[in-house]
Amino acid sequence: MRDVSSFRTPLRRNAPGALAGLLAAFTSLAVAELAAGLVRPAAGPVTVVGGAVIDRTPAAVKDFAIRTFGEDDKTVLQIGILAILVVIATALGVVSLRHRRAGAAGVLLFGIVGAVAAWSRPDSTGLGDAVPSLAGAVAGALTLHVLAAKAAPPATLAPEAAQAGWSRRGFLATAGVTALAAAAAAALGRHLSGRQGRGAVASREALVLPRPASPAPAVPAGVQLKVPGISSFTTPNGDFYRVDTALVVPRIDAGTWRLRVHGKGVSRPRTYTLDELLARPLIERDITLTCVSNEVGGPYLGTARWLGVPLAGLLREAGVKPPSRGGTADQLVARSVDGMTLGSPVEDLMDGRDAMLAVGMNGEPLPFEHGFPVRMLVPGLYGYVSACKWITGIELTTFDAYDPYWVKRKWARRAPVKTQARIDTPRPFARPAAGTVTIAGIAWAQRRGITRVEVRIDDGPWQDADLAPQDSVDTWRQWSHPWRATPGGHTITVRATDGTGEVQTEQRSRTIPDGASGRHSVFVTVP
Repeated sequence: MRDVSSFRTPLRRNAPGALAGLLAAFTSLAVAELAAGLVRPAAGPVTVVGGAVIDRTPAAVKDFAIRTFGEDDKTVLQIGILAILVVIATALGVVSLRHRRAGAAGVLLFGIVGAVAAWSRPDSTGLGDAVPSLAGAVAGALTLHVLAAKAAPPATLAPEAAQAGWSRRGFLATAGVTALAAAAAAALGRHLSGRQGRGAVASREALVLPRPASPAPAVPAGVQLKVPGISSFTTPNGDFYRVDTALVVPRIDAGTWRLRVHGKGVSRPRTYTLDELLARPLIERDITLTCVSNEVGGPYLGTARWLGVPLAGLLREAGVKPPSRGGTADQLVARSVDGMTLGSPVEDLMDGRDAMLAVGMNGEPLPFEHGFPVRMLVPGLYGYVSACKWITGIELTTFDAYDPYWVKRKWARRAPVKTQARIDTPRPFARPAAGTVTIAGIAWAQRRGITRVEVRIDDGPWQDADLAPQDSVDTWRQWSHPWRATPGGHTITVRATDGTGEVQTEQRSRTIPDGASGRHSVFVTVP
């Protein structure tokens, strides 16, 4: 059996190198953060590399990440990037004990990767976006070179270098100074980045939303059932789902925001300011939004009271006509400040539904996470083809001429929301007591409305649920059903029928390419 000390010797010998590599990585990220604060916060290396990873991740993997990690998927990605960086930095530090140039070259290589990722991002403002990654790489390479020289113990040095002396205390002192300097650079970088965002925060706090020219109709009494565990009819802003690709939430100053309308069939192109939009007649509507990544029974939908500019009127003023009236463009491409592109059918936008450029959500300006200062939304379409957040551009084109972001990744070009129902209570694997148990939940089929919900216990007959009043065809509808629960395990299944008479299919399908289908069920045990 090998002596334990035989394992400790290499560990002790390589530990200074590993520490040098980690400090070099920390310095690199800190200097990059500082440079990003001076150039553009979104150009930081972790952000741009993470964005590049998201862009190149297969749709099925993205769907798995959303399903598994929910709204924490981006945090998990960033942690993963940093974990990989720690491993590589440790390895480069150990290598640099014997080959300093090789270690420094490795750091520079990663800087080049970050610079290329920054420059190639859809929201890149030019070569300046590469500066943070390059500056961080140079700082990291120099740091590693210096620390490696201090870290290399006599056993790893040539005789003449060993004779020059080696001081563990000197290495630790240099490492400490490096850590403090890097921490100061990181703090200053965060301060600079935050300062750029403070103007956006101030502009949102100062924004006073006008009263709508067309207020939302009064919500009928009873739309919110008094059943513990059922979803709130109106989803609070803080609870509203967020699914997007932005690693850093854009913070846009309302005073500098602009929206450009142009493209095929636009006879009067124009650029709008926020004040110009707010001066137009606004509509207020309760609308349920649904994410295409929502699995059967999933959480990625919500209802809010939206305030905004009718999109159809804006398009007509620009000279746009729907294809049914001779228009030459059949697709509207919405562009976000972060480079995201979403494509919506022009016919749907101008068919009378309340498609809008939203500026308010539940009585306040849009939260930054939900698109401040302006986002687009279209009732009846999944978010990936309609709900562009942080919108800055509208281009009219055709489906044949341009594939937006998600279509390039094998999602469908057209995606109307499918008829679905969800059981909110009882929860999966609940243990309700025998006797009367209230089964309740929500159902939705935007633009068509819900006319019937049925519940089945095990393989028994379908039984009609009681429906709450319907607010509008663009919002979800609550339902409930009293069940006399008997001891044992039971499977509860629900299905909905929409306003066209179509019954929710039992055929299961994935979220890709145009939304999940199937019937939601839960298993419970009655003791």
